[in-house]
Amino acid sequence: MEPANIFSVDVEDWFHILELERTPDVQDWYLYPSHVTRNFIKLLELFSQYEVKVTCFFLGWVAQAFPELVREAARCGHEIACHGYAHVLCHKLTPPEFLADVTHAKGILEDILGKPVRGYRAPGFSVTEATPWFFEKLAQAGFSYDSSVFPMRRAHGGLKGACRTPYVVKTVCGTLVEFPISVVQVWGGPMCFFGGGYFRLFPYWVIRRMTRQVMTEGRPVIFYVHPREIDPNHPRMPMTLLRSFKSYVNLKTTESKLHRLFNEFPMMTFEDYLSNSMLVDVA
Repeated sequence: MEPANIFSVDVEDWFHILELERTPDVQDWYLYPSHVTRNFIKLLELFSQYEVKVTCFFLGWVAQAFPELVREAARCGHEIACHGYAHVLCHKLTPPEFLADVTHAKGILEDILGKPVRGYRAPGFSVTEATPWFFEKLAQAGFSYDSSVFPMRRAHGGLKGACRTPYVVKTVCGTLVEFPISVVQVWGGPMCFFGGGYFRLFPYWVIRRMTRQVMTEGRPVIFYVHPREIDPNHPRMPMTLLRSFKSYVNLKTTESKLHRLFNEFPMMTFEDYLSNSMLVDVA
């Protein structure tokens, strides 16, 4: 049986792009015109059209500023998960700072929902060899799964050689499941096609082919998107030409690719995947 695929949204705004020279500090975010409500509601409408249920990793600041988005996503049957509060790379924080950030964000979401939040995703998939405490602190905060490991080198982190299949992590504070971001072995190395700039850069026929390859290998494909990526006209942050290409390439193609993806492949949430006992590799 082919594994089900998982679709997720990192719910953040257009000015939350990481590690720019002029990336605003969290205390100044309220000064920027927000586009997250309009774009996220558009995504919810698209999901409803295809009867797709997804996992929404809310930035704590966004949830605090726009709690109605959290409630609406939950009302539509989507899973609510945590993306931290201040959108800081994990390897830029000390273990106590990281624990405080994720605990604060988790508390905001749980106060809005009135029930526990189980999942977490790090800003920029910033788990590295420099964060050996990462899983322990997540377990300490009460999370039961994570989707932050990028099993290849990338700008904000990544763990080269990491397991590519969902697996169990045991810590002194408890056990949780890791869902690594999906990569495919291409031209002698791992490559991602399934989210962010990768999803926007490649034509849909390539994404479809690589999706089927991952599924044939018995792994679920982890897809992810940001609300700003379906809004080609959102404001731009000042950045280098290379970063601009990575951040804004093919924004006009995202929505059409999502329509084709949902029309062709079934999706589920992380929570549903776990509840259906679809964990295929335990380590």
